[in-house]
Amino acid sequence: MESKTKISDNFDLGKIKEILPHRYPFLLIDKVLEVHSAISKVNSEGATVKALKNVTVNEEFFNGHFPERPIMPGVLILEAMAQAGALASFKTEDPPMEFMIASVSNAKFRKPVVPGDQLVLTAKVERDKGKMRRIICRAEVDDQLVASAEVLAVAQPR
Repeated sequence: MESKTKISDNFDLGKIKEILPHRYPFLLIDKVLEVHSAISKVNSEGATVKALKNVTVNEEFFNGHFPERPIMPGVLILEAMAQAGALASFKTEDPPMEFMIASVSNAKFRKPVVPGDQLVLTAKVERDKGKMRRIICRAEVDDQLVASAEVLAVAQPR
């Protein structure tokens, strides 16, 4: 049975940094909005996370992508979705882990993400086979789908 975790108790910025090894400028999760625990304690299948990335004009990549029309690079949207997937995959009893992208399938980028947007990232662990996790990811701005992908990630202790 899926259960909702209280965000204030478990996923403040300190907890995000505990789980994800990324730091600025590559930490692409600003806040976790919702967490739903896995169906079973054996693995993380069924776990979901809804997270937020505030896209600001001060992001370094906007200096070159593109100066006249700043657009968040698709690869960084994909990375943000994968980071949300890592948060969904993590169980409190896990040791510190690294989640690395092994492959990406069915990636689609539907609309540009620009400064001022709030990127809402949703990730669901569809399959957990030990070290390998298949995660279904979505990114939305103003309730409109801007990107989606299936990410296969490898989880290993740090």
